[in-house]
Amino acid sequence: MSRPVAVRFAPSPTGNIHVGNVRPALINWLFARSHDGEFLFRLDDTDPERSKQEYADNIARDLEWLGLKWDRFARQSDRMDRYELAKQFLIESGRLYPCYETPEELSLKRKSLLSRGKPPIYDRAALRLSDEDKAKYEAEGRVPHWRFKLEDAPIVWNDLGHGELSFKGRDLTDPVLYREDGRPIYTISSVVDDLELNITHVIRGDDHIANTAVQIQLMEALVPHCGGAVPVFGHLPLLAAANGDKLSKRNGALSVADMRADSGIEPMAVLSLLAKIGTSDPIEARSSLDQLIAEFDMTKFSKATPRFDPEEVRRLTVKLIQDMPFAAVKEKLAARDGMPEIDEAFWEAVRPNLNSLDDIADWHRVANGP
Repeated sequence: MSRPVAVRFAPSPTGNIHVGNVRPALINWLFARSHDGEFLFRLDDTDPERSKQEYADNIARDLEWLGLKWDRFARQSDRMDRYELAKQFLIESGRLYPCYETPEELSLKRKSLLSRGKPPIYDRAALRLSDEDKAKYEAEGRVPHWRFKLEDAPIVWNDLGHGELSFKGRDLTDPVLYREDGRPIYTISSVVDDLELNITHVIRGDDHIANTAVQIQLMEALVPHCGGAVPVFGHLPLLAAANGDKLSKRNGALSVADMRADSGIEPMAVLSLLAKIGTSDPIEARSSLDQLIAEFDMTKFSKATPRFDPEEVRRLTVKLIQDMPFAAVKEKLAARDGMPEIDEAFWEAVRPNLNSLDDIADWHRVANGP
């Protein structure tokens, strides 16, 4: 019997999210809703130095502004005991081993391999350490970090975005799962959560493909401890700027907080664009999430890099406003400070001239005086 669909959006609260983050959040949300599934909002906040509550609050407000309601919420900082139990299980099963190299020593190894044209794969020197060697390092004050021992077997999965993908375990480096201070790395905390919180599908950017190969082996090792099952994975190209460059604030990577503060932007304009960009569908303004759910199809997404142009958000906002029924306009105006009361006749007269709802105040002054 198949499991009920469950997906997750798992940002780190180390800054505000932007359109590049919203796109996978929206795709996951639409996927869940189109399959009568659940959408989990999870904060990956295991880094106490960089994670801030203000960013966590902003991300929640961003999702609410966009209308992406979540069914479940989790915070990794509340689950640290689960990651420690997973650590002990992996040690006992022989898949997690202590390493004593310093960052400087690891950097030298990496540079040496690269200079010889070899991939920077960890040499597993720590596995050859005797108990005496380990005791000597610890007497020097070295505290180990912990690596997961990958198996050489092929790692194969049917990806929602790319079809069949495969890696050889021997071509991947044993990942560090726990730092010297005991804190878990993203790789392990994410895997434990996905298994224990019954995530069935993980849809994310192409930059995670190699990481997925590692996580599949890790999940297979942890299923006897955590329960659950290895989810279905899907990877999509990362959003680029209109000129093809990497998204940045300079070239249009608007933060959702900035868009929320800009009363001239309609949330459905953002969603209409991000739901269709990179698909075979035309980009058209949609007035409700229900319309986007009905039209959603994972198979329509291309492997080509989608480009985000903030001017498209403005264009779609204008279209949405000019097509908005009077009842919806009246409700929106009532929720804004300093906006005039208008009747339907006034709305019908000015709507073709509007670029944002804020323009209504200007037209009202033109018609009625200050």
